[in-house]
Amino acid sequence: MEKQAVITATDLCIGYRTHKGEKKVHEHLSFRLYPGELTSLLGANGAGKSTLLRTLSASQPSLAGELHLQGKPLQQYSEKERSRTIGVVLTDKTQAGGLTVYELVALGRQPHTGFFGRLHSKDRLIIKEALEAVGIAHKAESYTAELSDGERQKVMIAKALVQECPLIILDEPTAFLDVVSRIEIMTLLHRLAVEQNKAILLSTHDIEQALVLSDKLWLLSKETGLQCGGTEDMILNHRMDTLFSHSNIRFDYDHGIYYPTVNGKQEITVEATDETLLHWTINALNRHGYTCLPSEEKNRNMPHLLALSPDKLTLIREGETQTYPSFESLLAQFN
Repeated sequence: MEKQAVITATDLCIGYRTHKGEKKVHEHLSFRLYPGELTSLLGANGAGKSTLLRTLSASQPSLAGELHLQGKPLQQYSEKERSRTIGVVLTDKTQAGGLTVYELVALGRQPHTGFFGRLHSKDRLIIKEALEAVGIAHKAESYTAELSDGERQKVMIAKALVQECPLIILDEPTAFLDVVSRIEIMTLLHRLAVEQNKAILLSTHDIEQALVLSDKLWLLSKETGLQCGGTEDMILNHRMDTLFSHSNIRFDYDHGIYYPTVNGKQEITVEATDETLLHWTINALNRHGYTCLPSEEKNRNMPHLLALSPDKLTLIREGETQTYPSFESLLAQFN
């Protein structure tokens, strides 16, 4: 059975209206977001990610084109209807330190409880389930000011969940988090997308986690506009090369990371006993100005490094052979 898109854009133009006229950021954008999927929006600073997210969340109007939310034009939604359909989590740190976790999450029920925010048994059950879903129920009575950044972000996600929205949009939700919290948040978002059948779209600079946990990628750049597709399709079709225009940055398709281009003035051939050792040997030599070539290209005029283990690194150079017990001692010779 074919999925129905939660949000659909056709020939969309995004940007700003000022007293001087329209300032277009991107135009001719067409895409769809589907329930049950985590989609990561990647791009350099200034590429227009925040403008796109604000347009999709109706925080600012589009300049042209069609944007439909569950089959209905987005501009036809009332503010109350939008708050029941789109949950938004921003990068800004929450200024609600005097509220308990439970009280802050409960605010997300306002689109359903009305002006006075009177909670009924159904509302309390939804809040309880959201706190449990993000793994923060044990902090329900704690003040928000007492939480870590990672815990606070989980609370904001729970607040979006209790809105019972089919679409959740997050602007760099892992921006201020440590590596463990970043992995936890990304894993949580993917799990929520699948288990609660929500369309979740987030912008992020955490490319490594995005490639591991995202079902879809949106790649946005000033030069190529917006490219959308399944994560592995985008990677293996070399779409990652178009994300950054900087000529000194390349994408490592074997390891899923960006790295600086090596402009080594000297060449060396390298061989190792396994792929992991080979990778980190090349990494060390590249950093010290060496361009590494496969062992098949070795000749008498070029130094050759044989990495048998991290504590047995044999360098053959100018007819002499020397074995080093560590990379530190090896690299000292190059310096």
